[in-house]
Amino acid sequence: MQKEPMTSEGYERLTSQLNEYKLVDRPKILVAIEEARELGDLKENAEYHAAKEDQANINKRIAELEDVITRAVVIDPSTLPHDKISFCSTVELIDLDTDEEITYKIVSSMDSNPDIGHISFHSPLAKQLLGRQEGDEVIARLPGGKREFEIEKISFVK
Repeated sequence: MQKEPMTSEGYERLTSQLNEYKLVDRPKILVAIEEARELGDLKENAEYHAAKEDQANINKRIAELEDVITRAVVIDPSTLPHDKISFCSTVELIDLDTDEEITYKIVSSMDSNPDIGHISFHSPLAKQLLGRQEGDEVIARLPGGKREFEIEKISFVK
């Protein structure tokens, strides 16, 4: 089972979201299904089919959240040394082919958002950066091919 590192804030957000799905959204859908059943023939009942699809989507999301929560390892990133790249480190890289400066923060998979520079702890790039230090050069094997980076700066930004 692959452990999922996350902050206590991320863990609280996920458990709150899970409770919302279980205690609010799923009961609403059950009511909608019952109301749609009362409309008659289920074969051609669009409301019934839409409610059943919503139910399947909610149940899938609940299962996904429960899986992540059971694998969660809550970490206080402020207690980690950030002289080497670790969970929640902010990393400034220089792409040695283009001289472009790129900044990433290594986060949990649930907080990953590459558009704002947050990459998952489990991503190919993060896996190759973990444990590295400022000044290290890394040849990263990525889905788009090899890229070479120099680690310019490592910091912890809450």
